[in-house]
Amino acid sequence: MDSAPDRSTRAKREQKKEGGAIYERIAYDIAKRIANHEIDEGTRLSGRSLMSSEYGVSPETIRRAFSLLEELEVVHVMHNSGVRVLSTEKAKTYIKKHQKHDEGRSLLQRMREILDEQETLNRELYSTAKQLFTMNNRFKESNPFPLYEYTIAEESNAIGKNLGELRFWQETGATIVAIRRDGVINLSPGPLERLAHGDILMMVGPHDCLRRTEQLFD
Repeated sequence: MDSAPDRSTRAKREQKKEGGAIYERIAYDIAKRIANHEIDEGTRLSGRSLMSSEYGVSPETIRRAFSLLEELEVVHVMHNSGVRVLSTEKAKTYIKKHQKHDEGRSLLQRMREILDEQETLNRELYSTAKQLFTMNNRFKESNPFPLYEYTIAEESNAIGKNLGELRFWQETGATIVAIRRDGVINLSPGPLERLAHGDILMMVGPHDCLRRTEQLFD
């Protein structure tokens, strides 16, 4: 169980992360208003306390937003005298960069979602295949072409060779319908598919194909 100091440290870390996202969003919003000429060059913006009231955040968050815009030469922070808008063009440049960054981040997020979906589908596919194998094994006596599983051992001579080199179909009479490797299922592997230690072959064939596979791979 987490201790109170650990929870406190984690909470502060999360607050810091959220705070950073907030001040960047505020800086982006102010830059958009400048780029759209809602706020003209030379305009002196209201003080931190008024701006914090408008955005509903602390003065420190506003200060960080203005500091970011000052680094980008969009505004100039006049200590104890407010903030003056310097450049509409610099604001537009910042908007473009920010939008590209957001687009890249969105694409990265979507890629992660696709990989998660693929992993889920692979698990579901493997589970379904296992159920199919189990069902077929129950009735293998009445099924002329039951399904079999074979795991390639560490000392197998098949490691590093492809199915074509091994003449797998000719030697065993079996057809490999899928190979499971590191949790990922490769359906209908071709003759150039190279085998590796731990590969699980899912194959269909005559009753003696498993014995013949063992002989081929030993």
